[in-house]
Amino acid sequence: MDELNIVRPSPLRLNGPGPVKSTLSGRSTPRGGSPSFRRLNSGRTPRRDGKSGAFSSQWFRSNRIVLWLLLITLWAYGGFYVQSRWAHGDNKEGIFGGSEGDVANVTSQPEEKVQRILVASEDSLTIKAPSNKTLSNAMDLDVVLAKQHNSVVSDKGASSKKKSKKSTRASRRKTRGKKKVVAEVKNDDIEVEEEEIPKRNSTYGLLVGPFGSIEDKILEWSPEKRSGTCDRKSQFARLVWSRKFVLILHELSMTGAPLAMLELATELLSCGATVYVVPLSKRGGLMSELSRRKIKVLEDKSDISFKTAMKADLVIAGSAVCASWIEQYAARTVLGSSQITWWIMENRREYFDRAKLAFNRVKKLIFLSESQSKRWLAWCEEEHIKLKTQPALVPLSLSDELAFVAGIPCSLSTPLFSPEKMLEKRQLLRNFVRREMGLTDNDMLVMSLSSINPGKGQFLLLESTRLLIEGAPPLNGSAVKRQDYHKRTLLRNWKQFGEWKNESSTLSNNPNTEVLQLPQLFSKGINYKAGIGNDRGTRKLFALTERKQGEKLKVLIGSVGSKSNKVPYVKALLNFLNQHSNLSNTVLWTPSTTRVAALYAAADAYVMNSQGLGETFGRVTIEAMAFGLPVLGTEAGGTKEIVEHNVTGLLHSLGRPGAQVLAHNLRYLLNNPSERQRLGSNARKKVKNMYLKKHMYKRFGQVLYDCMRIK
Repeated sequence: MDELNIVRPSPLRLNGPGPVKSTLSGRSTPRGGSPSFRRLNSGRTPRRDGKSGAFSSQWFRSNRIVLWLLLITLWAYGGFYVQSRWAHGDNKEGIFGGSEGDVANVTSQPEEKVQRILVASEDSLTIKAPSNKTLSNAMDLDVVLAKQHNSVVSDKGASSKKKSKKSTRASRRKTRGKKKVVAEVKNDDIEVEEEEIPKRNSTYGLLVGPFGSIEDKILEWSPEKRSGTCDRKSQFARLVWSRKFVLILHELSMTGAPLAMLELATELLSCGATVYVVPLSKRGGLMSELSRRKIKVLEDKSDISFKTAMKADLVIAGSAVCASWIEQYAARTVLGSSQITWWIMENRREYFDRAKLAFNRVKKLIFLSESQSKRWLAWCEEEHIKLKTQPALVPLSLSDELAFVAGIPCSLSTPLFSPEKMLEKRQLLRNFVRREMGLTDNDMLVMSLSSINPGKGQFLLLESTRLLIEGAPPLNGSAVKRQDYHKRTLLRNWKQFGEWKNESSTLSNNPNTEVLQLPQLFSKGINYKAGIGNDRGTRKLFALTERKQGEKLKVLIGSVGSKSNKVPYVKALLNFLNQHSNLSNTVLWTPSTTRVAALYAAADAYVMNSQGLGETFGRVTIEAMAFGLPVLGTEAGGTKEIVEHNVTGLLHSLGRPGAQVLAHNLRYLLNNPSERQRLGSNARKKVKNMYLKKHMYKRFGQVLYDCMRIK
């Protein structure tokens, strides 16, 4: 049988496999992609086939461990990235599935329409008993708003058709949380609807201010121009840099505690911290100020605020009213007690009873004054409450904005706006504002800025003014013997100028009456022996004066329109003025505002007439002292710690006996301008030595160091 020759292609051919040559056995030559063909046509130069992914797929199959390690690394990196973005609240790209509105929930755009559920409070129901028609309309409105709210929520979650068990449990927790919040802060809507007194001259007689635009024009500077007041080299700035803080405000009124927390938030933000503010009540006018200072505000008071607080380095509550929020937050997280600092700014027992159950839920308590601290600790002993740590004492300070206008060196001072130049501008501001008020150079303007309620003592101030104008009856000996106060008020600390003598006086027939050789206080340079218990001696004491002809007393009362004012009390004051025409011509009113530098510049003295336990601290007291104003204050609370009698001001007792002494003190300052200057100068020096921002934040920085978690 003849052998057939098989024609084989040359291994050097590069044009791929040729046509298949058949053999007698019926077998065909192997195709170019088979392994046998590659072995037959193997050479030094490997042949490239058409399958480009063969090598890569074979490599990955042989290196599966490397592939898994790569995937795990990418997964871990992505997880840490998302977690870090979540912790810092950065959700601009919406990578968290629509939760950006929950985390930020910032009211930087007040004009946005936000759907809210109206929650009726128990307090509001006790205030006014509405009719059935009103109740039915309110219930219909609640149902409509609730449906709208549910529709908005359903639109956000339209991508998921079925709720998981986890989301169902979360929604149940939210509803339970909302029920708890009802007892917390829900009377602001009702309080906003309270009857307000029209802010017109026909109502108040003479309404002046605010003078913010005049300040900007004369001072050639405004708060909007400031770029930050933080001292970057201070220990406080290094401590709060890149930290996250949540501040709890009980309301947004232009009063002591909210304004103090506003300044704290501004300072933290200026020093590089991330700050969120949670207002438990929107009552007041500080929302626009928070927006101007670019401070983030969380509208939600329960779930979202709790969630944000859990990721913060420290939570600072700024009022005893925040007790309910603290209790709810502590129940949600185990870190609550080690994460909250409670800055209590109230001084009455009712606030203590409201807050005592939450004392052990916080890391540290902070008080404003020694008297407040001693009083609250005494109440804790009565209730057998043991605190975890010793409370801290952090008095308030003068803001840099007011220190700048007052001519005190601060972080806003520059070569162009030096303290000396600001003193000149302040004098120009004083002259202009006094002309706007209709005052002359001979008039003494006495000012009292606070919320208008019985605890601030505006009625007693008007009573003292009436006694001065109509001729106050002199203090008799029995009143002095009962109170022994007129002596301490008018003549305390005069021993440094004169000498006490145990000699009888022709001015008094009482052998027990003490006689004082008065110093050369007045321009006439005459020394008088005045019996404290003698009426004629008291009259002679006030008869020797430097009073100019035509000098009158003017009283400026604020703050009109504040949400903390008691409307019935304001009406009672207006009725009292209507009954005394001479007094109504003496009293001026000013609206509630944060631009108070012009008012301090125009005033000659300040009255802090808080009753009861007195003022907790009284930030307006140190603000007035910074502008060189003597303070006439009650001998109670934090006022007696700030004001030194006959050194930086004059003190008087509480109640109606103190109103008589206040009338005599007003007459004394009215008749003696040199004494006003002496007391005001000493007051200004004390503020510069004790109550500037650097003094406060040095103490507050130590509190933060003790309380914050170390990363």
